[in-house]
Amino acid sequence: MHLMYFTEQPMSAYPADKGREFGATALMFSNKHFDPVAGSRLYNEYLEHYRLAEDVGFDGIMLNEHHNAPFCMQAKCNVFASILAATTKRVKIVLLGNPLPLAENPVRLAEELAMIDMVSRGRLVSGFVRGGGQEQLATGVNPAFNRERFEEAHDLIVKAWTQPGPFRWEGTHYQHRVVNPWAVPLQKPHPRVWIPGVLSKETIVWAARKRYPYIALSTEIEATKKIWEQYDRVAAETGYAGGPEYRGYLQRCHVAETEEKAMQNAQQFMWMQGEFTGLAHPVWSTPSGYFSPSYRSAFVEYAVGRRSNPRGAAFEEQIKNQQIVAGTPKTVIPKLRRLLEETRPSIMGFWAADGFVSSEDTKKCIRLLGEEVLPALREFAKELDLWSPFEANSPVSMQFQAPAQPAGATTI
Repeated sequence: MHLMYFTEQPMSAYPADKGREFGATALMFSNKHFDPVAGSRLYNEYLEHYRLAEDVGFDGIMLNEHHNAPFCMQAKCNVFASILAATTKRVKIVLLGNPLPLAENPVRLAEELAMIDMVSRGRLVSGFVRGGGQEQLATGVNPAFNRERFEEAHDLIVKAWTQPGPFRWEGTHYQHRVVNPWAVPLQKPHPRVWIPGVLSKETIVWAARKRYPYIALSTEIEATKKIWEQYDRVAAETGYAGGPEYRGYLQRCHVAETEEKAMQNAQQFMWMQGEFTGLAHPVWSTPSGYFSPSYRSAFVEYAVGRRSNPRGAAFEEQIKNQQIVAGTPKTVIPKLRRLLEETRPSIMGFWAADGFVSSEDTKKCIRLLGEEVLPALREFAKELDLWSPFEANSPVSMQFQAPAQPAGATTI
């Protein structure tokens, strides 16, 4: 099993009263409220947490990026990936991931990722995402072309990684007269690609057809089972058997020395969902053309109160359905075992803290996870035959179906 540490890197040091006054804290919430002195402190604390995660035994560090909102300070995940490539020794650097539709030059992105893979000596996992709806507006990208740009940028990056240049690329959204990067990945045929998501059918199907592991982001257990049913069905149609090595799950999990402290800190997971200050106006989150018609309809119905928010149930409900797990190691381990038994992922990320949780409490959580929780999960994984893509030596994709070669091996 592959066990990762994750944080959204929240910019918690902003005036919450201003957020409440404005009614939202994304896109149009002015950056005059950003404090770079506090930002500097927080960035360095997050780096300290990542290094601690490696020290206590996590297998990977999961990074992402978001834009124009205090719930995530990381505006470019490749920056922290580059730092970690040089300052860590063992953990996988898992990007979940680069928002491809926002990339104006996928070839440059391919070069950046290749450099990270080389500096880290082959520890990069390069996940890709579409980016949030409001992020299309924040970066001036037409949301109607989001999925087209995502798929074309992906194809160009993989080709730049695996096919010797120079060659020409004349696509719908990207045109390059010369593609000939002098930085290619150490891993062959290329770094593993994992695809994170919530419930988008189109993304699940696309990942399954590519034979990329799909990482479910804190979905309910029953919804997660439906994701795997859909993935496995498409996998069978594509010509391979799905199963645990293609399944990942991000679990919000805060561990403390007492139940009371854990529950108190776990309530900060609601911070990102806007319970305290508001998050984003629905029009910003669902710009025309970004979602499929069916998903957009469901989101609009939620926005006007006709159905429940698929991602924002009340804290008590999320504790009950285990979207959030909190407690001492003794109480969280059985809950996590249930998750493994029912959803059977071989990749698991631990979103350990959010919002205003202090650095000291976060470090205590990381230590308790590493020293007490992760060893128990590894034993459960052996019992349940939950072998990660690395342990199973599974192919990196349908395009390259031979088992992946170790870093430094010759090209397939």
